[in-house]
Amino acid sequence: MKHRRIPKRKAAIAGGAVVALVAAGLTFQSANASDDTDQFVAKTLSSVAAGNLGSTLSKDLGADAAGAYYDADTKALVVNVVDDTAAETVRKAGGKARIVENTLAELKTARQTLTVKATIPGTSWAVDPVTNKVVVTADRTVKGASWDKLSQVVKGLGGKAELKKSAGEFKPLIAGGDAIHSGGGRCSLGFNVVKDGEPHFITAGHCGQAGSEWSDSAGGAAIGSMVDSQFPENDFALVKYSGSTEHPSEVNLYNGSSQAITKAGEATVGMKVQRSGSTTQVHDGEVTGLDATVNYGNGDIVNGLIQTTVCAEPGDSGGSLFAGDTAIGLTSGGSGDCSSGGETFFQPVPEALSAFGAEIG
Repeated sequence: MKHRRIPKRKAAIAGGAVVALVAAGLTFQSANASDDTDQFVAKTLSSVAAGNLGSTLSKDLGADAAGAYYDADTKALVVNVVDDTAAETVRKAGGKARIVENTLAELKTARQTLTVKATIPGTSWAVDPVTNKVVVTADRTVKGASWDKLSQVVKGLGGKAELKKSAGEFKPLIAGGDAIHSGGGRCSLGFNVVKDGEPHFITAGHCGQAGSEWSDSAGGAAIGSMVDSQFPENDFALVKYSGSTEHPSEVNLYNGSSQAITKAGEATVGMKVQRSGSTTQVHDGEVTGLDATVNYGNGDIVNGLIQTTVCAEPGDSGGSLFAGDTAIGLTSGGSGDCSSGGETFFQPVPEALSAFGAEIG
């Protein structure tokens, strides 16, 4: 029996069906902070290695940690702390310490205040460790009484938050992408994974419901069935391959080659990343915020997203965010276009893998 084979460009690429658009930006001015001393020399690190060190230091420092980011110019991990003892721990580990005003606990409280008092469609907020604040973004639909309410809540948070206005709009858009099809909709394969020794792939949760069947062409025979889908709150889904569909662990670079994906990793603010999608192909940018909350309206609120400067357009949703051979995220929503620019939010891959009990492969 001759087995069907999904082309590598479809088995490894990301594109998508649903994109929520918003234009937003983060300012990268210095927070109220004191710079490092010259007693220790910060290690030269890749962005992925910096992310690993940041995770380790976050556990070691506990409540004394106040966020971290990657300085691409010096190739160093900058760790925000609240006292000299914590700063010394960071320096000894090879990071660059920076004493800041706001603790993570204080910024978390600020986020909780926003959730309670300013849950308004068309808004998002994320912690920016560079400014040591929660950056709140309102799209063009937030105006009048809603804008006044949001402004007052942010103002009440003092130096813990700042408000940005976007020219874009949060809205889910059904659009085509080079990837996977279900019924009348299309989405994109994010990364191939293995669960219980069986081949699967992960994609965006807003793409479909558990039980839906997916093919590699419109109206084609099914190549897999969605076994789990989570949206809103999270935005990831798991599809199990059927038959003998080939499933290489790689991402299409749209230049005749592909990038092998060998592992999953956590994002770090300042990390240089790439996104591959069928509408706009490959684009790069950097991570600007973590643990972002995005309100797409109609009760669709997603938490814990990665915020980036990578552009995206309808059809790129569900796509792969990666740094070298490391899987970082799945496209959840984006802003603008790849002519004028914009931002994109991604669902962290490690969280999806943990929820599904799967691994890259």
